[in-house]
Formats: sequence, structure tokens, C-alpha cells
Amino acid sequence: MNPAGESDGASMTLFEAVGGEPTFRRLVAEFYVGVASDPLLRPMYPEEDLGPAADRMTLFLMQYWGGPNTYSAQRGHPRLRMRHAPFRIGAAERDAWLRNMRRAVDQLDLEPQIASTLWDYLERAAYFMVNAEDDPAEPA
Repeated sequence: MNPAGESDGASMTLFEAVGGEPTFRRLVAEFYVGVASDPLLRPMYPEEDLGPAADRMTLFLMQYWGGPNTYSAQRGHPRLRMRHAPFRIGAAERDAWLRNMRRAVDQLDLEPQIASTLWDYLERAAYFMVNAEDDPAEPA
């Protein structure tokens, strides 16, 4: 896979390679099962129902990996850091997000190269979203 999510030599996007929308819906649904019971992440989602947040994430990931541009058509440019700015995201929140996402990715049982490409992006994105330093007075 190249950085654009296309298979090297085959012009198939990662979106197509994983099976399209159903796979991304499964990934995000599984991720939000974890978020719903995560004491660190759940308070970041003000909606009583996590459905709207899950829909936004699904549309974003599908578009990022070569699927339809529904996310941008509905919400404009992703502006991920700006949209997450109201929330304190430190190392603990990042790690909780990654823990839940790792479990979700593993549930998909993807080919290793595809899973690695997807995970590399998700991990970079999680580190990019950190917007708060850990308080050195608090134990790690």
C-alpha cells in the first residue's frame, strides 16, 4: 500500500481492498463498543447515543482510504485537530483511544499488510491529536 491507500501496482484503494463500507462500519462499531465503557473516553462524547460520532468517524475513514467523499460533502474539510480542540487529549487519552482501536482493528482479521497500513495511519493520527501535556505532578 502506498500513502494514498492504493495498492502498489494495482490501483485498488485500501477502501476497496478491505471490502468497502461494511468493513469500515464494523471497525467503527467495534471501536465504539469499547468507547462506551471506557471511563477516560466516554466523557468526551456528549451525545447520549454514540451513533452520531460513530457515523462521522465512519464517513471520515471511508473517505480517507479512497471511498466516497460524503464526509467532506456533509462537514467540509476534516480539520481534525480543530474539531478535537475542546477536549483534553493527553497521553492517557491517546493510549485509551489506541487500545480500543487496536481491539477493533484486530477484530477485522485483515491481511497483515493491509492491517499494518491501516494501523500505522491510526497510530499517527492518535499521536497527532494530543493537545495537552501530562501534569508532571500526577503519577503516570
